[in-house]
Amino acid sequence: MTKNRDEIPEKYRWNLSHLFPNFEAWEKEKNELLAEKTNTCFWPELSKGKRDISSPLEIKKILDSYFRIERKTYNALIYCMLWRDEDVGDTKSKESFEQCAYIAHKLGEEAAWIRPLLLSLSEEILFDAELKEYENFLKKLLDLKPHTLTEELEALISLTSKPLTTAQQAFGMFNNADITFTPATTETGEEKELTHGSYSLYLQDSDRTLRKTAFTHLHEGFQKFENTLTELLQGHVHTHNFTARARGYKSCLEAALTPNNIPTSVYTTLIETVRENLGALHSYIALRKELLGYDSLHLYDLHVPLKEVTEKKYTYDEAVDIVLEAVSPLGATYQTDLEKGLKSDRWVDVYETKRKRSGAYSCSSYDSPPYILLNFQGTLRDVMTLAHEAGHSMHSFYSNKTQSFQDSRYPIFVAEVASTFNEELVFQLLLSRCKTEDEKAYLLSRKIDDIRSTLYRQTQFAEFELLLHTLAEQGVPLTPAHLKNEYTRLNKEYYGDALTLDPQGAVEFLRIPHFYSNFYVYQYATGISAAFALVERVTKNGEDARKQYLNFLSSGCAKYPIDLLRDAGVDMTTKQPVEILAHSFSSLCTQFSEISGHR
Repeated sequence: MTKNRDEIPEKYRWNLSHLFPNFEAWEKEKNELLAEKTNTCFWPELSKGKRDISSPLEIKKILDSYFRIERKTYNALIYCMLWRDEDVGDTKSKESFEQCAYIAHKLGEEAAWIRPLLLSLSEEILFDAELKEYENFLKKLLDLKPHTLTEELEALISLTSKPLTTAQQAFGMFNNADITFTPATTETGEEKELTHGSYSLYLQDSDRTLRKTAFTHLHEGFQKFENTLTELLQGHVHTHNFTARARGYKSCLEAALTPNNIPTSVYTTLIETVRENLGALHSYIALRKELLGYDSLHLYDLHVPLKEVTEKKYTYDEAVDIVLEAVSPLGATYQTDLEKGLKSDRWVDVYETKRKRSGAYSCSSYDSPPYILLNFQGTLRDVMTLAHEAGHSMHSFYSNKTQSFQDSRYPIFVAEVASTFNEELVFQLLLSRCKTEDEKAYLLSRKIDDIRSTLYRQTQFAEFELLLHTLAEQGVPLTPAHLKNEYTRLNKEYYGDALTLDPQGAVEFLRIPHFYSNFYVYQYATGISAAFALVERVTKNGEDARKQYLNFLSSGCAKYPIDLLRDAGVDMTTKQPVEILAHSFSSLCTQFSEISGHR
């Protein structure tokens, strides 16, 4: 039975006092943020007014004020988000979060004039010694000069930020609050409640009738609204098209990648390289079909374990010890810092409690330690999730410790590298501990499916997302029939002839939340590729490779992401990292096949 929060020992609950000691302290900070508020603006100190903002000293004053306000706003917002997620039904925390979100929105509005003004000044002024601490920020700003509008138009664009998220917000409400599904059914006829959370569990169940009905009923639930959902998706794609055209980009993809100086070729090369290595995936799908002994293999058969073992249960403290031992290649300082965070400093909110937010994440504020939300149940997946989120947290911990506030927030492109790096270290440790062939086969099958889901599936999503935007840019209507045909085509090409496609699989794209992001999902595939290559370097090349990787963790956004990874030892502008991972996938499949008695 799910416990109340106060029934969980304090050492397993995160300590938000690192941010604010209590609600009253948070409220005081919020009120101080708004102390200068007038009828016309929130922060008069950010007002352009009649000042002559052309001297380095005056520019420094403006930037100091902006980043000071942003830092305080972000602290207040993070505190409320973490507090809200302890109990998503708590009205007070939700209202406080919305207050902070509104403050953040107003900051964007009132500061919209700063970037266009800075870009109107000479480089001699911008790179004056007085502005040395903002040099990286200003260099990146200048790189975006061709796509920065006039002060008036930037102010107008900032006003569109909320209405342009309507499609995304509407899908979120529909997906999380409104849609319901017909119950799934077991082979004995028992009905099982079908929710987003239970769906993933049912797909791993040995009862094939349960898997099939869960798959069918969930997708039929979305298919009933295929016209509405397609229009929402089309509306969201059109927001990207609007922004790209307004800022003078050649495409939505270029608009999404240029701010981080990522060549569009990185995206297209990922798709090209994965497609060149689809043979390994096709072979694995055929092997899965053979091992399961089915006449036909379906999408709902891709998640059931190929090797059944009595899965070991782990206590949270055991999971922590495993993670700490696994990261030993990163050195004693890394281990000590992480141990302190996981054990004594209470970074982690460990267990599921009533009305706690589901899932897991790592979240960081510059002025506090990173925080990790878990819903720990003691499974191997939970151990891996702890390793994953700890990787994110240590990335934030070292970047915040080393970089200034404005240079501390690492770009999304590298975000999944540190987390996946730690997962690979844990996998290698657990594999070395296996005492039987069955245990080894089980771990190998889990790893194979993790790579399949992250490299191949996410690249398939990335290819479909690119197709959505390309069609919209060409003026082609995004109709349900057209998109279902295209999605079915991709499923067939990626999974090969050994997989039988069901009609319900054609509407899977309607339920994928990542399609409401802005070219985000491909970064899971590039992230795991970079992480795997870096694990190879650190575990085989010794101290220099370790130092380079730790420097990467400490770099925040001091450089563009491609340069950060290149300094660490991996070049994501080439095919090599993706090829290495694809070859490893093939090798793991071979090992698993041999252990399972197949050739």
